[in-house]
Amino acid sequence: MTAETAREPRTTPSACAAGAPSAVLDGPVSHAISRVSRLHRIAAGRALRDLGLHPGQEFLMMHLWDTGPVRQAELIKAVGLDPSTVTKMLQRLEHAGHVRRRPDPADRRASLVEATDTSCGLLVEVRRAWGELERRTLAGLDASERTELARLLGKVEGALCTEAARGGGACDGAAPAGTDPCSEPRPAEPPLL
Repeated sequence: MTAETAREPRTTPSACAAGAPSAVLDGPVSHAISRVSRLHRIAAGRALRDLGLHPGQEFLMMHLWDTGPVRQAELIKAVGLDPSTVTKMLQRLEHAGHVRRRPDPADRRASLVEATDTSCGLLVEVRRAWGELERRTLAGLDASERTELARLLGKVEGALCTEAARGGGACDGAAPAGTDPCSEPRPAEPPLL
């Protein structure tokens, strides 16, 4: 290729590209999921910033709210993140007063992590933020489309989880039932609007 041809604009646009990079032509759904995931994470980040949280910290808190005190090693496994990332998250959350760490009475070498009583107010705010995020995310879909999307995403997640398990990875499926550090009963799940 000469310097002159390198500067020439492409005169024959590819009808197959349709806005997607040519490298993803064999994976348009994966590309769409990646784009949607990125945009969803940006929107979630904005909502969480208003609560003083960084993206990912809400999942850690959700796990603690649902399970009660857990060993730090178990928490790391449950959220599927790098141990150093979880440690940094816990430091920030502890500094903000949302979690506390203490030695495990059954094994003093291990640490237990638990949500604080003051984090119960944060639980209400996280639920509200996630509800608003849900409404915005699904705004262009009718009720049957929302149901179908949830069903299809569940199937995709199941397939990816099976694949991850084959490779030694873990899936962070539904959190096990446990104690709720917030004594007030939670409201029923809001319907998909």
